[in-house]
Amino acid sequence: MIRTACVRLALAVLAVVAAAACGKEGSPPVKGPATDRLPAYRVAQGFRLPASPTWKRAVGRGYFVVGVKEDQPYLGQRDPATGTYSGFDIEIARMMSASLGLAPGTIHFRTIASANRETALQNGQIDYYVGTYTINALRKKLVGFAGPYYLAGQSLLVRRNEHGIDGPQDLDGKRVCSAAGSTPYQRVRKEHPKAVLVAYDTYSVCVDNLLTYQVDAVTTDDAILIGYAAKAPEELKVVGRPFSKEPYGIGVPHGDNALRLALDDALEAREKNGDWKKAYEATLGLSGVPAPTPPAIDRYPAS
Repeated sequence: MIRTACVRLALAVLAVVAAAACGKEGSPPVKGPATDRLPAYRVAQGFRLPASPTWKRAVGRGYFVVGVKEDQPYLGQRDPATGTYSGFDIEIARMMSASLGLAPGTIHFRTIASANRETALQNGQIDYYVGTYTINALRKKLVGFAGPYYLAGQSLLVRRNEHGIDGPQDLDGKRVCSAAGSTPYQRVRKEHPKAVLVAYDTYSVCVDNLLTYQVDAVTTDDAILIGYAAKAPEELKVVGRPFSKEPYGIGVPHGDNALRLALDDALEAREKNGDWKKAYEATLGLSGVPAPTPPAIDRYPAS
């Protein structure tokens, strides 16, 4: 019986190895922007913002605490080996710190899940949040927003050798993966009911399934998809035009209008002096998608 069990185990192992050899690898390789190509941001000397309680607390401790994502390639990703954060959102956070008078290297980044962003800002766990945070009317009732600093839109990620999917109009009968319960998932279900939807908790699992030919496309904001394409440009590509509008803003505590407007000024200045474009090219631009024109900043009145 023992010998039979061993033989069966050996055959099972061989089958797994053979399947792996014949198929595609799963997750894209773990890599991030080249650190020697990231911009350096001039720190504002003598900057003061006494009307902002958030800014005063940060200056008192000597650094900003910034909420970010850690699982979005070339946007906000954390290296598990070093604990270092990198990506376009991380660069936006760094240049904002510099504009507010504190060296970017002093930032304490804190991973905050999407569902906890408003609570983290309301409770003072973080000073501001930069992490694919779409500005909308409902959220404006809970937190403040500077920006937007990037205009994303729902799009599609497919394999590089895919030629039958160029946009949402081609999804009939295709297996399309998105995050369970997400807005992109709901939009495809409503607007393209003939697509075969597949849902997981994270987009990284969707990408694994795309690379192993278990799904035909992954859908979410194009900025997130561009990041995945940048990790594996020979395997993945973003296709078609975005079919929604997702303006990304910097979340701040509700009512701290002094901080919100100062961040608006900082974004505008960093866009004009070229820092915004340099940050994009060193991160999301590695996907081959050229830097877009930054969206107009929405200096909405205090509520």
